Amino acid sequence: MTVREATRGWDGPAILVEGLRKSFGEVQALRGIDLEVARGQVLGMLGPNGAGKTTAVKVLTTLLAPDAGRALVEGRDVVHSAAAVREIIGLAGQSAAIQEELTGRENLEIMGRLYHLTKGESRHRAAQLLERFDLEDAADRPAKGYSGGMARRLDLAASLVARPAVLFLDEPTTGLDPRSRMGMWEVIRELVGEGATLLLTTQYLEEADELADQIVVIDHGEVIAAGTGEELKNRIGGDVVEFVVADRTHVDTAVAAVATLGEGSPSVDRETGQVSVRVGAAGSNALVDAVRALDAAGVRSEGLGIRRPSLDDVFLALTGHGADSAPETRGRRGRRSGRPEHAGAR
Repeated sequence: MTVREATRGWDGPAILVEGLRKSFGEVQALRGIDLEVARGQVLGMLGPNGAGKTTAVKVLTTLLAPDAGRALVEGRDVVHSAAAVREIIGLAGQSAAIQEELTGRENLEIMGRLYHLTKGESRHRAAQLLERFDLEDAADRPAKGYSGGMARRLDLAASLVARPAVLFLDEPTTGLDPRSRMGMWEVIRELVGEGATLLLTTQYLEEADELADQIVVIDHGEVIAAGTGEELKNRIGGDVVEFVVADRTHVDTAVAAVATLGEGSPSVDRETGQVSVRVGAAGSNALVDAVRALDAAGVRSEGLGIRRPSLDDVFLALTGHGADSAPETRGRRGRRSGRPEHAGAR
């Protein structure tokens, strides 16, 4: 089925989710999330482990049935028209779903046959994808000998064999080295340039900022913010003064010294000694004040500077913890206390 055939007769968004809920016993993985992805756009779903990202992807790709709500992919209901949904989507999960005893070429050709391509079409499509993903030299080697980056590229290639109208990428670069991650980003950009619709889940803030047209931030099964990267950063507003405390035993002293400069409590990474303070519109004046305060406290800092807020700052402001933090212990309903009032779900 071509993309044009897949999208015929449906003028709505490529992905539409309304009030989606899913629980596993007492654990509420999804708490009524709403989101939509316009055709030809990339939605970045950002959140830590346990936020509900993978559960949402499994529901949208018909691998899990929701408890409540509805989800449509190109107008097809993921519950009532699951087979029709599977015909038009591709999925690259967190771990490469390839047969390691088979060669890269064989993996792709078999995938083509599973999508009812002829033997000749499957062979031709496999050759195209092996070239595109720079796997030609390894095409006839067993996949068990592939590096992590090669296996991820092969997995993504397999998800594209049938030219899906909508592609789901569940943390596609997790575990990759920086070079392989950059290579995967380039492939994703190429897909976007060809008009593909993508839903991308990630824990990497820079990945969402780099690739996504729109971003939703998920925490504890709820969408707590949505918008472009810049819109989310502007929710905090102003600049951030940041520095590293050279002597880690002086971190608390440094935090106390700059606590009055910002619009909220400073954020601290005790392992690295990094301290960040949101200073609003104070800008360079706050930087000068920080220098004076640290000098007066006898704290030696490194890399003292000012920058625009990052998505990590946004996540911290919305949730009270960093995007790579493990979910905190929470009550039976799963809701943490102390969530900011402005962090309501859409």
